[in-house]
Amino acid sequence: MPTPETRARADIDAALDKAGWAVQDRYAVNLAAARGVAVREVPLKPGHGVADYLLFVDGLAVGVIEAKRVGTTLTGVEPQTAKYGAGLPDYLDTLVKPLPFLYQSTSIETRFTNGLDPEPRSRRVFSFHRPETLAAWISGTPPAQAAVASPILRAAEDPARYQAVTTLRARLQKMPRLDPGRLWPAQEQAVRNLERSLADDRPRALIQMTMGSGKTYTAITAIYRLIKYADAQRILFLVDRANLGTQAKKEFDAYVPPDDRRTFTQLYNVQHLKTNRIDPTARVVITTIQRLYSILKGEPELDPSLEEGSHFDTASGLVPEPVPVVYNPDVPIETFDFIVIDECHRSIYNLWRQVLEYFDAYLIGLTATPSKQTFGFFNQNLVMEYSYPQAVADGVNVDHDIYRIRTRITESGSTIEAGMYVEKRDRLTRAARWEQLDEDLAYDAADLDRAVVAPDQIRTVIRTFRDRLFTEIFPGRSHVPKTLIYAKDDAHAEEIVQIVREEFGKGNDFCQKITYKTTGVRPEDLIQSFRISYNPRIAVTVDMIATGTDIKPIEIVMFMRAVKSRTFFEQMKGRGVRVIDETEFKAVTPDAERKTRFVLIDCVGVTERMLSDSPPLERAPTVSFETLLQRVAFGSLDRDLLSSLASRLARLDRQLGAPDKARLAECAGGHTLQDIARGIIDALDPDRQVEAARTMFGLPPGEDPTPEQLEQATRELLRQAAAPIATNPDLREQLVSLRRHYEQTIDVVSKDSLLEAGFDAQARERARELTTSFEQFIIEHKDEITALQVLYSRPYGQRLRFADIKALADAIQAPPRQWTTDRLWQAYETLDKSRVRGSGMRRLTDVVSLVRFALHQEEELIPFEEQVEARFDAWLAQQAALGREFTEEQRRWLEWIRDHIVASYTIELDAFDYAPFAQHGGLGRFYQLFGSDWRTLLDELNEVLAA
Repeated sequence: MPTPETRARADIDAALDKAGWAVQDRYAVNLAAARGVAVREVPLKPGHGVADYLLFVDGLAVGVIEAKRVGTTLTGVEPQTAKYGAGLPDYLDTLVKPLPFLYQSTSIETRFTNGLDPEPRSRRVFSFHRPETLAAWISGTPPAQAAVASPILRAAEDPARYQAVTTLRARLQKMPRLDPGRLWPAQEQAVRNLERSLADDRPRALIQMTMGSGKTYTAITAIYRLIKYADAQRILFLVDRANLGTQAKKEFDAYVPPDDRRTFTQLYNVQHLKTNRIDPTARVVITTIQRLYSILKGEPELDPSLEEGSHFDTASGLVPEPVPVVYNPDVPIETFDFIVIDECHRSIYNLWRQVLEYFDAYLIGLTATPSKQTFGFFNQNLVMEYSYPQAVADGVNVDHDIYRIRTRITESGSTIEAGMYVEKRDRLTRAARWEQLDEDLAYDAADLDRAVVAPDQIRTVIRTFRDRLFTEIFPGRSHVPKTLIYAKDDAHAEEIVQIVREEFGKGNDFCQKITYKTTGVRPEDLIQSFRISYNPRIAVTVDMIATGTDIKPIEIVMFMRAVKSRTFFEQMKGRGVRVIDETEFKAVTPDAERKTRFVLIDCVGVTERMLSDSPPLERAPTVSFETLLQRVAFGSLDRDLLSSLASRLARLDRQLGAPDKARLAECAGGHTLQDIARGIIDALDPDRQVEAARTMFGLPPGEDPTPEQLEQATRELLRQAAAPIATNPDLREQLVSLRRHYEQTIDVVSKDSLLEAGFDAQARERARELTTSFEQFIIEHKDEITALQVLYSRPYGQRLRFADIKALADAIQAPPRQWTTDRLWQAYETLDKSRVRGSGMRRLTDVVSLVRFALHQEEELIPFEEQVEARFDAWLAQQAALGREFTEEQRRWLEWIRDHIVASYTIELDAFDYAPFAQHGGLGRFYQLFGSDWRTLLDELNEVLAA
């Protein structure tokens, strides 16, 4: 049986072969056999050992590979590899000594160091670089010219030419001063900060700029400079969906740099991918990640419809594993030097992250609404933060008002009494029939526009909007402001469009549906008309205009659908924040002087709910059937996803009649839905997975496979079980079609009534009631809840413990109160924004900040994390003033302690048994670093930081 080392070598051989290297034994060397040759087991100078692989390009030695068994941590191998690189025998020719290109690999993980860089630092790479790439780097020749024979030899013959060679990372450190040109100050700062991050060789950087602040223009400015001054060979501009790629291409077309009169696309070739072929001459490539993945898979083409959906929507409620990616020789890892990710949504960093990490490229994220996962993916390297309030203050965005419309059915649903005749409508065909109810039909708000459509509910909302539009919302106007309405789904959008036209007494052009199911006219053309033409005045969408799409004249954003994600809500709301030139604005809305604000009309209470950025659930009970099928089609083998899919298939099978079952079986090559569901369930059985691994690897009965063998066999088992769905688009289409053939009940009986319509003054009253109740709760329980006892009596007689804080939080959330830290924080913010900082998701320890603020012990409500960080910085400054200096390692341990106190309020000795302390020596190492007064130091930090 092969050893782990032998298996790793075999996999490394295969990876080198795919990357264009000829792998040879040292006794059968022929350096002329290929452009790049990797020779195994080459003895080096005495004392330098034997190189596992010595790399030759054009007959000259350029690098080494150190092979290790799977599981080896590779950074510890770097000194060994460097030793090999310096031990090249004198009889071997090279251009650079020591050898510059150093790899360490287990075949599962590979790290690479370019010794030509100013500060050589290893980085993880998906696979090995191609020989011509190393030739280009070492000779200073562009890759296109490096494909010509022997540029390294020519460089060797011309030492002066070689001396002028610089690497990309070296050039990034010598970027010329930025000419601001037409950049806004925030855009200029973003470009400067990004270039500083790149000069420091930070592999990932995040730019957070609010909607409408010119992120794309900022990115194009940075891209122009990276191509012109850093000689970046190719940059990928990744967009969320196809129509945003078209929008980005137009911005590249229009961009004129400050130092040239020509446009960007006159200077450099920009390709907007609409096929699966990357133009080798393109310096910028614009595409969606769906198409990029399709290219990596080697597919000849991609169905354009798969590029239409926003990842905010398709990722909702689902955490699939990253899509499987394997090396593609036609798209090597060095294809792009930089990847700019526009509007970085959370699915990019779970479902699709392996596609990004395939390339040996810097990653630059652009977003208005980052989540915690976004920050984590970019290594917390936020190079620019420009918030909505800042943009409003700078005149880059307009502010907004909230107008609330509440109706009885919207909030409480209704009941149709038995004996009434109701319309039943097929969701897909919209064919209608009438049926008499034999019992009462009660429905709640969640059923609206899904199982039940209540036209009068939609009509009441739209009629209220119409009646209040020119008296309260935009008094004095006569032209309906450009209005964007968010619907629940396409069928809901259809209902809204019809009712809007009726209530406003207008024709088809006045109100248009813009969704992915719009036919006859391209959605892009409708969006363009909405942007620059008088009509449509009102557009109804689901999520096609939810993110990224720039429509500056919008003055009203109306929510007739609920949203759970804070980031998605902010993106949707952000369609209204754009500023617009007065002349352009009046051309679209004649009676508008200038755009000074927009109005968010909330018809479903979305502005009153606590929205969340928490990670999606592990299982997918609320994920659409179509989304599950699409994920399987894209190759996901996530266990929870497949389990949910099997459940849906089994449920659908029970609902179908014999004709539909037979038609599906014929389409599925004889497989019934029950067969497919059973196959998936069987593949999820751990015992079957073990047996599959034994069969795959020829293990004797009773012998347990290794974790790696089990995982490989399991993936293959799951892949085979999912194949009937994954490889059959026709079957998927039929399944979606049948699943949609459920009837909606049309409630034409219930009459809706308006409960409230007006700007959101009521929110302040509700916030005041909540905070008053909270402060009364503190007073009433100050003697019975330990945390309140401590916080109520300053100075503290005892130290507050994490368990005490947890008990306080539980007491606050217990019925009948059911308060949360987030809700209370938002209430205080509603009452006085100037005294509240840090909107968004809260930590458990923030309850301490809340109580202190409620007790008037603090003038401002500040997140506990910010307070601890400020106290920590002040403490460090005090220590420095006292002459106490800390080493880099000591500083790192102090920062870990700070972060632990942020999360747990205090630090106790048992914390050193866990990450990150345990991995670095635990309490013993802490004692070594800080000596005998370590206990005093811990007590001091607990007292100072928790204060």
